[in-house]
Amino acid sequence: MDRQAHVGPVVRRVVSERRFHLTARDARGGIAARLVVLVAVLTLMSAAAVYVGQQADKADSPPRDPPLASGEPPVLKPRLNLLALPAVKPVLPSAEPVGSSRVSAPAVRNALGGTLSSSDLGKHIEFTVAQLGAPKPIVASRTPQTVTPASTLKLLTATAALQSLGPDHRFLTSVVRGVDPDSLVLLGGGDPLLTDTRPPVSESSSAPQPAALEDLAKRVVRRLRPSGVRSVTLAYDDSLFSGPAINSTWEPSYVPESIVSPVGALWVDEGREDPDTAIRVSDPAAVAASRFAVLLDEQGLRVRGPVLRGRAPAHAPEVARVESASLAEIVEHTIENSDNEAAEVLLRHIALAFGRPGSFEAGLKAMTSTLQQSEVDLAGAQIFDGSGLSRRSELPVAALVAVLQLTADPQHPRLRSVFSSLPVAGFNGSLAYRFTTSAPSGLGLVRAKTGTLTGVHALAGTVITRGGSVLLFAVVADQVPIRLTLAARAQLDRVATALSTCRC
Repeated sequence: MDRQAHVGPVVRRVVSERRFHLTARDARGGIAARLVVLVAVLTLMSAAAVYVGQQADKADSPPRDPPLASGEPPVLKPRLNLLALPAVKPVLPSAEPVGSSRVSAPAVRNALGGTLSSSDLGKHIEFTVAQLGAPKPIVASRTPQTVTPASTLKLLTATAALQSLGPDHRFLTSVVRGVDPDSLVLLGGGDPLLTDTRPPVSESSSAPQPAALEDLAKRVVRRLRPSGVRSVTLAYDDSLFSGPAINSTWEPSYVPESIVSPVGALWVDEGREDPDTAIRVSDPAAVAASRFAVLLDEQGLRVRGPVLRGRAPAHAPEVARVESASLAEIVEHTIENSDNEAAEVLLRHIALAFGRPGSFEAGLKAMTSTLQQSEVDLAGAQIFDGSGLSRRSELPVAALVAVLQLTADPQHPRLRSVFSSLPVAGFNGSLAYRFTTSAPSGLGLVRAKTGTLTGVHALAGTVITRGGSVLLFAVVADQVPIRLTLAARAQLDRVATALSTCRC
């Protein structure tokens, strides 16, 4: 049965208030925000470990509120001068792949010391270290077992998406003609970053510029005005994706507690009530369509009656469209910020690229097939989603390093944005609040994708050693007691930093 989404004063007020807060979007993670929360963080440190453990399933993205809200360790004192960063020296372009590792296992083991044997990492730890371009690891767990990958799984999803669609691919959100001459249909194209009102362009922000419904409304009115159309009916079509919108292997509390949105082909701000809050709406497509109706009205095109879910007629003429950022930019955002919703949308697009239904099940089959064709060994892996929120997923850590090798390989330039978007220790993304106190020697030298669920902590990335070698690594501890949450993360920071001290 169609669900109605009436355009009323509440929606109009929400759109107005969201405009008022637009400038806050580019201020996230800024230096001023970190200083403001400093006092509050120090006060809450004594309770942080338990709280973080309870919040860990919300993913390991950089915080929109004070640091503790994201599950990342509290910031005591920034160690990087973000106002005067040194010039970045290219590492990978000049790094030559090697046929066999030139780095010795004893040198790596000596650098690691006892970091991997710390009790803070719990009872089950898996790790592997390889040199960039080398076919075999330098050191690895003696009897490798699979682990719960948490958000490091996004490396696989992003890689398969780029392989399937290409880095320049863009997702379309469009308006087409309905059955009647004065009817329109808002057609969702699965743009994960679609918003309603475009944020102002900021030179200091690396975030991709999203497509905006406001721009789409202006283009629709510009197209219809010459023909004298002053009012229309509006429906919305979000049928691009199929199957359940909620993964059956996720914790039942994930959607009700706004940890993740139901996955769909049409939403604004990933189904959030506001881009600067974590609260999700129950029907993202209906809310997006209602906001679009308000935007049309503000441009002088009145929407008559309720906005209903429906299907666009086959081969319906297009009235207007907006395009997303490029897939490469979306991947960079997804990896850097550990964006669960974006990863799940990309999983479904992988399926569509192979002519399969845009569902969880079809997406997983297409993803694993794509990676295996790229010679990523997934023996023993069981994958249940694209974001890593599922606790049932299992993965060998060697697969994480294999994906890093693949995406860093000069022979696969279309995949490079996965590797180049790895967060930098103590600087950006999900590592913005890491290493600053736990392992400051690793600041700027370690780049890694984080993985966090309650009891699960992971890092997979790259590090430059004291001897100038480029190492790839993956380390996952997936049986960590909640009380050791912060200690485990700090210890993983020390593991990665220890590799940077290797004179190899």
